[in-house]
Amino acid sequence: MTTSLRLSALILPVRRWGAGGRDQWRHAEDLGFHAAYTYDHLSWRSFRDRTWFGALPTLTAAAGVTERLRLGTLVTSPNFRHPVTLAKELLTLDDLSDGRITLGIGAGGNGFDATVLGQEAWSPRERADRFAEFVPLLDRLLTEPAVTHTGAYYSADEARNIPGCVQRPRLPFAIAATGPRGLKLTARHGQAWVTTGDPRLADTGTPEQSRAAIRDQLDRLGDACAAVDRDPGTVGRILLTGFTPERARILDSVEAFADFAGHHAALGIDEIVLHAPIPDSDFAVDQQVFDRIATETLGRLG
Repeated sequence: MTTSLRLSALILPVRRWGAGGRDQWRHAEDLGFHAAYTYDHLSWRSFRDRTWFGALPTLTAAAGVTERLRLGTLVTSPNFRHPVTLAKELLTLDDLSDGRITLGIGAGGNGFDATVLGQEAWSPRERADRFAEFVPLLDRLLTEPAVTHTGAYYSADEARNIPGCVQRPRLPFAIAATGPRGLKLTARHGQAWVTTGDPRLADTGTPEQSRAAIRDQLDRLGDACAAVDRDPGTVGRILLTGFTPERARILDSVEAFADFAGHHAALGIDEIVLHAPIPDSDFAVDQQVFDRIATETLGRLG
């Protein structure tokens, strides 16, 4: 076992900036997390009727109160984003943060974001079709000074993105995908890959079954990389926790989380993301235990 594993935080945008929001991002940096991400939704699950702020303005504010912490979305999707406007906002955010932004991006789902603009929810196939056009176009928009594109779903007419990203050739993409088309996009365009495990096992599976499913996902990611002659070792492997069978126990103690982290590092996961505590929610964990996990886990894995 090596200590190359990174720990990161997921901070949901549920606190007013002056009433705890600002402090959470600063605290994540003080704890030594590699990165802090937030969800890019307009509302989400049990928080639908609770406070919920926008992801990109939140990350902009977080960039202003941190210095070392990487920042990003986990994840953005085409559900309510267009690649032209998203590229401009990301380029600006990358500049404001002095090159600390990672774009987590996925195909989206059928939750609130899928219909909030008044459209019918897209089928899984249409989500995949849109994603297959969205990611390459966004890649071009962030690497080329002017882009014109006419596609089945998205168009750009001489879209300008000067001077480009601080990070070259562009800010990194962390692509959430488990199907063959999404893994192909990851192999071609992703600097990292994101999984939450197998959702079919979240409630009824065992930890062993979950790890076997993640191992299979990693094998298929390797196959997708091989198909485009890419070394799979050049793709980061991120696990967003909170959706695997053992989710209710892993933040009970440093020992419980270190055991979980060790098993997944052995699979090849190199970054594990923990939801920051939120009282009266599915993420209501002890803040002191969370802080100890952040500061003590890696030492236990050496």
